[in-house]
Amino acid sequence: MDKRTLALLAALGATTIYGLNHTIAKEVMPTYIQGFGFVQVRLLGAAILFWLVSLFIPQQKISRSDLPKMLLCALLGMVVNMLCFFKGIELSTPINSAVLITITPILVFVFSALLIKERLILPRILGVVLGFIGAFVLIVFGNEIRQDAPNIPLGNALFIVNASSFGMYLVLVKSLSAKYTTVHLLKWLFLFGFIMALPISFTEFSRVNWVTLPFEAIWRFAFVIIGTTFMTYLLNVYALKQLKASTVGVFTYLQPLIGIAYAIMVGADGLTASKLSAGSVVLLGVYLVTKRYDLKV
Repeated sequence: MDKRTLALLAALGATTIYGLNHTIAKEVMPTYIQGFGFVQVRLLGAAILFWLVSLFIPQQKISRSDLPKMLLCALLGMVVNMLCFFKGIELSTPINSAVLITITPILVFVFSALLIKERLILPRILGVVLGFIGAFVLIVFGNEIRQDAPNIPLGNALFIVNASSFGMYLVLVKSLSAKYTTVHLLKWLFLFGFIMALPISFTEFSRVNWVTLPFEAIWRFAFVIIGTTFMTYLLNVYALKQLKASTVGVFTYLQPLIGIAYAIMVGADGLTASKLSAGSVVLLGVYLVTKRYDLKV
């Protein structure tokens, strides 16, 4: 299996975990923990995991000249991204979350063109458009399960900031991922992110009654720390070593599709013709963006 195929599988693995996370994370908020407190759990848990893994691989020195970009990546990808997403989930609805997260690939395309001069060609642009249409139809015709949304306008605004910050992060971190090993890069980004978010997240974190947490909450916490945080960031940075930032970003369109598949598996939703058709459009969009093209003039 070549490196590009492995990178595509890594991006697919990351977006699959993200797709499951919409439901799994929501089920513990706000009963057991609030949004900002959950962010501290994610950042602390992932930082510990990456630092532990780094002890068993060759060490790598970080160049001082890269520190400003690393701090910016930590701010965008770990702090702003996570704080806005989890607080948005708490305030708005899962459907709004899934709709608005699909603007990430579009923003990645724009940021890539502006910042790193990534070449935009018509088939990939068409793929982005098709992916957005398919994802939007999937969500509009899906069933709304939860109504606990105390401030939908604010929650939706936070989702847009979340998508924007993550899109910018994917573009900026690509050059760092080419220079440093995945584990060593992420151990610093999560450490910086944890320190930056601490003043905002500690209050809600301190309210959690850790002693009385039931198993149904503990396994979901573990999934979010190990799966949604540790594994997804590891897989995304690995994917960025071989793929364009815009290619990795377009996998976001699969999240609604995966979410519906998960809902069908647990009996929370059913398969309809509209969902099947829209899902096919999403897959076509992903294919157009990830396909290799002969760019010779």
